Amino acid sequence: MTDRSDSGHDPRAEAAAVWRRAEIESPCVNVCVLHPAAKICVGCFRTGEEIAAWSRMTSERRREIMAGLAERERALRAPGNRPSARRRARRG
Repeated sequence: MTDRSDSGHDPRAEAAAVWRRAEIESPCVNVCVLHPAAKICVGCFRTGEEIAAWSRMTSERRREIMAGLAERERALRAPGNRPSARRRARRG
């Protein structure tokens, strides 16, 4: 069984095309967990506010945010920011 009608159209491909945009894509990697101290997602490195507003942002604003994500990742992954390092520091 195929999903194509006799006209040669693929309904799934047509449905998927509706959601394609010429806009900048989301950095989301489906790891939606906010870092408790930094308040940024540990998957895409956006803030909760940025994530919530992403679909309403201009392409220019999205590009600005995307340009800063690598720096956020470096800061979040710095040895002193890892939860295990903070726990060891608290233990003394």
